[in-house]
Amino acid sequence: MATGQLFSRTTQALFYNYKQLPIQRMLDFDFLCGRETPSVAGIINPGAEGFQKLFFGQEEIAIPVHSAIEAACAAHPTADVFINFASFRSAAASSMAALKQPTIRVVAIIAEGVPESDTKQLIAYAKANNKVVIGPATVGGIQAGAFKIGDTAGTIDNIIQCKLYRPGSVGFVSKSGGMSNELYNTIARVTDGIYEGIAIGGDVFPGSTLSDHILRFNNIPQIKMMVVLGELGGRDEYSLVEALKQGKVNKPVVAWVSGTCARLFKSEVQFGHAGAKSGGEMESAQAKNQALREAGAVVPTSFEAFEDAIKETFEKLVEEGKTTPVKEVKPPQIPEDLNIAIKSGKVRAPTHIISTISDDRGEEPCYAGVPMSSIVEQGYGVGDVISLLWFKRSLPRYCTQFIEICIMLCADHGPCVSGAHNTIVTARAGKDLVSSLVSGLLTIGPRFGGAIDDAARYFKEAYEKGLSPYEFVESMKKKGIRVPGIGHRIKRGDNRDKRVELLQKYARTHFPSVKYMEYAVEVETYTLSKANNLVLNVDGAIGSLFLDLLAGSGMFSKPEIDEIVEIGYLNGLFVLARSIGLIGHTFDQKRLKQPLYRHPWEDVLYTK
Repeated sequence: MATGQLFSRTTQALFYNYKQLPIQRMLDFDFLCGRETPSVAGIINPGAEGFQKLFFGQEEIAIPVHSAIEAACAAHPTADVFINFASFRSAAASSMAALKQPTIRVVAIIAEGVPESDTKQLIAYAKANNKVVIGPATVGGIQAGAFKIGDTAGTIDNIIQCKLYRPGSVGFVSKSGGMSNELYNTIARVTDGIYEGIAIGGDVFPGSTLSDHILRFNNIPQIKMMVVLGELGGRDEYSLVEALKQGKVNKPVVAWVSGTCARLFKSEVQFGHAGAKSGGEMESAQAKNQALREAGAVVPTSFEAFEDAIKETFEKLVEEGKTTPVKEVKPPQIPEDLNIAIKSGKVRAPTHIISTISDDRGEEPCYAGVPMSSIVEQGYGVGDVISLLWFKRSLPRYCTQFIEICIMLCADHGPCVSGAHNTIVTARAGKDLVSSLVSGLLTIGPRFGGAIDDAARYFKEAYEKGLSPYEFVESMKKKGIRVPGIGHRIKRGDNRDKRVELLQKYARTHFPSVKYMEYAVEVETYTLSKANNLVLNVDGAIGSLFLDLLAGSGMFSKPEIDEIVEIGYLNGLFVLARSIGLIGHTFDQKRLKQPLYRHPWEDVLYTK
């Protein structure tokens, strides 16, 4: 066991098993104490690497994250404290791995319930190698104004109340982490405060004992008196009794062993900690208090009198000139986290993103205000989800079914179109699904897929201006613009596109009005008089029918319809639909294990 001070203002730790709050509390304590360097040098999170952003005062810092203990110790050789937040199942193995690192001097084990056989092995190894184990079942420890472990001493407000931001003259050791907070406050009220405080942990076999730390405190010049809070169960306090009797402690010790009420119970009672269970008269609180009193410790008659005993002992030291109370200093203000300040109404912060279509902050995600459970329970389909996320309203069933028909009809158009071709080539180059999909989607534009938007725009404009099919087509010709939605490479007037016929049949059956579609058909009649391949294609059918859907449903105003057409909603249908086919082509090529694609020479015209 170490014989002197464990920590200093330059002590750094490695934190095992990332926990945001205790690490941030350590860093806030560092700032409060005026440390120049953060006390957490690195984080060990098995399976993860990189950096974790946290605050050091006003500034954000990046703390390295390592996947293994050995790598962290090698990267941070000056970090000699290992703070273990692993569960009781893995705490022993990770603690032993840390103790075996030459750079690690102190290991604090937070978990309770670590198997006793494992704890005994840790204790034996630590003693044999002159290292210190604090815990298991501990909140840790603190050196005032210098370094603290994890959640020790609680919130910043509590730390300030207990004057732990600067060193005092009292060494404190306890089994209980929770009671430590209370005693830190008590000691700050009646003395100049804590110099160092340790909670050894409440398990039956603590890695270090009360007497280990009292003997260590006795060797630290800044500590003028010691306070001990024990508890019934075990015989740890008797090692302190022996140390006092043998004259190994020459500074005043004020002690109290809690649990004197245990005698009021007729049967054996477990008092919280695994070790707080009396196994006989010697392990009772009364017996321990009496032994400590007889050995020379200041032991009050009750816990209520504990504070007065501490106060009187400190005042006596001051009167005798053995100590001079530490002068008070004003700690710096810890910046308040933005989310806390916002909740308390202290600040206003502008948001960076606006969302009106979905919200996942409640018990379940909502699409346009409709809970996910309702979407499933009411049998909503893909068309309904699109109506909520794209149009922010629940469209009638005939509308959402039309959307689904459009998606099914546009899902794929064979391997030879540009999008599918790009996807196939990319997949055969060994790229992943997303890369293959995106390479195909990037070909979508005015000549492939994008005609739906343009068809809707031009048909809408011509219809609303009252242009006849002749006037519309000829005006487009004068502008040098082909009529979007008209024309096909394969289909003819006597060999219509089956998809167009299906859409038209559905609309005539279910839509209240198909005025835009009928106008498109009239345009087709005129264009067919010019050439047999100038038929209404699927882009033109979807574009004109979507205008009928928007206008006929009665759920959209004219400005809203104009905006939907202008923004590009309709082309979104093609993008969504064709993604299904492009994903299929990617899987098809992967499944067939096709090699890298190379275009044949004979399909290229080489010219000079």
